Amino acid sequence: MISELQHVLSTLDLDADWIGLRAVKETATSCYVRDGLPEGNAKSLNQGVMVEVMTNGQIGYGAVNSFQPALIRAAAVQAYQQAIAASRWGIYRATPAIRPRVVGQYASPFQKPLDALSPGEINDLLIRLCGALKVSEQIVQTSAVAQLELVDSWFVSSNGSEVYQQFSLLETHYGAIAQDGAVVQQRSNNGHLAHCYQGGWEMFLDDRLWGRAQQIGEQTVELLAADECPTARTTLVLAPDQMMLQIHESVGHPLELDRILGDERNYAGGSFVKPSDFGNLSYGSKAMNITFNPTVSGEFASYRFDDTGAPASREYVIREGVLQRGLGSLESQARLGVPGVSCARASSWNRPPIDRMANLNLEPGTDSPDAIIADIEDGVYMEANRSWSIDDQRYKFQFGCEYAKRIENGKLTKTLRNPNYRGTTLEFWHQLRRVGNTDTWEIYGTPYCGKGEPNQAIRVGHGSPVCAFADVEVFGGG
Repeated sequence: MISELQHVLSTLDLDADWIGLRAVKETATSCYVRDGLPEGNAKSLNQGVMVEVMTNGQIGYGAVNSFQPALIRAAAVQAYQQAIAASRWGIYRATPAIRPRVVGQYASPFQKPLDALSPGEINDLLIRLCGALKVSEQIVQTSAVAQLELVDSWFVSSNGSEVYQQFSLLETHYGAIAQDGAVVQQRSNNGHLAHCYQGGWEMFLDDRLWGRAQQIGEQTVELLAADECPTARTTLVLAPDQMMLQIHESVGHPLELDRILGDERNYAGGSFVKPSDFGNLSYGSKAMNITFNPTVSGEFASYRFDDTGAPASREYVIREGVLQRGLGSLESQARLGVPGVSCARASSWNRPPIDRMANLNLEPGTDSPDAIIADIEDGVYMEANRSWSIDDQRYKFQFGCEYAKRIENGKLTKTLRNPNYRGTTLEFWHQLRRVGNTDTWEIYGTPYCGKGEPNQAIRVGHGSPVCAFADVEVFGGG
């Protein structure tokens, strides 16, 4: 495909400063089982080419759902005309410096390829999972999902870029709902579709699978008789599966540079962060170290190059609590005059790249989980996100979890249901007191981070250890 795109590029007769062609081919398989019965099986193919043309300091876009050279050339003419039209109204003059020449490849690592199981075998697996979840007649619904995607991406440019990347993506979920009269509770495997990884079936089929499914079923029933989460200001301990959302909403989104620039305000909201905050703002306690890291093997949003070809590398976004850089593309960095990362990403061939978080991780500390709990006289431990709400400046938030335990005198004691907590971003992260060690560090992800007009639902990964926060408002309620 690289040679075919290069040939098309050589035939374009446009007075342009820079031209890029990004071809994407995505095959997807999804299987959904509810109460042991298959409810959805689908397979799809989605492919096309995005053309970017830079001229007169502006970038125009054209896309076509075909690899035919004549249609790609027509899309390039459309993109060129769009750039010419935009040059009258441009607020910033782009240069080819934001599209450096790059050459390289990337492929997701895997041991057991996604095509190792047939659709029938996948359905049988999900049916068995529903059976393992059904530990009691109080379980009124079980569900299990598997989504498999193989994505090939080719990128060439007029200044000599040649990039090929292949992504093997596995997204899974299973969970249960239990009912006792008016009390209804849900429990899932670390939250809805949180098990999103790059790799093969080895990321899902391990020795813990069936024991974990039974545990989820048992905990769902356990929640029916549990006490309500108390209302109090107390020490809050969050498991990595809830830290995923906490990082995503209160660090990832407010640090996206296009929000700070104002490009997103009419759809996904802006940010409380100001350009002058970079290098200066005390975002959290000294225990807070956040990295943008698309190099982690198996994490959901790993890659070697972003969708404009910018090389990806591990960078500290927040170091010892101080804001270092934003999540923004080379053009956003140039517009704001602040450091960013390689995170111009598109959800498909028919979307232009925009500023998107990728793998955003809280680095591990030195504390064992036992040491963290043992140091707490009174507190609440929470797992797995159930609900979320955050304002459009990403400052005030309220999150609910599926499962909680009371912490009393250094020990996990009784189970609590309907646990929630709230806070404001900077105050909350300054209350970070203890950060778990590498033994507690886990990675999760989501395939549905939404942003942009037209909307782009994109894949994001987050890694975190167990964390303890002091003096947080927790509360119950169904």
